[in-house]
Amino acid sequence: MAKNTLPEPPQSANLIQSGTFITGDIESNGNIRIDGTLKGTVTAGGKVILGSTGTVEGDIICINADIEGKVNGTIRVKELLSFKATALVNGEIMTDKLAIEPGARFTGTCRMDTNTPDTIPAQHYAEAEQQ
Repeated sequence: MAKNTLPEPPQSANLIQSGTFITGDIESNGNIRIDGTLKGTVTAGGKVILGSTGTVEGDIICINADIEGKVNGTIRVKELLSFKATALVNGEIMTDKLAIEPGARFTGTCRMDTNTPDTIPAQHYAEAEQQ
């Protein structure tokens, strides 16, 4: 007898659209995409995607990150941090793995360490692993 299985739904992301301005901290157990402006800290138990129109004035703390926009602050990524060609980053970064496309601009310090402590709060990481 054939086994019918439904495909898994794609993992959706919280979205802050272009033209949206937020002042304050954001916490998500999953993924988040920022195309607007955030003044504060974003903490995610998944991936943070900062689109080319996105700006973060504050810290980014997550499992993985793709940065296409502007960041002025500290970025702490547990696994892979990717700077796309349009990225403009000013601050400190801490990650296990770093990928930088030609054209990306980074001013600051970088620490690459597989044992980066306190990258994200334990409850976010545990919840992300369960998903």
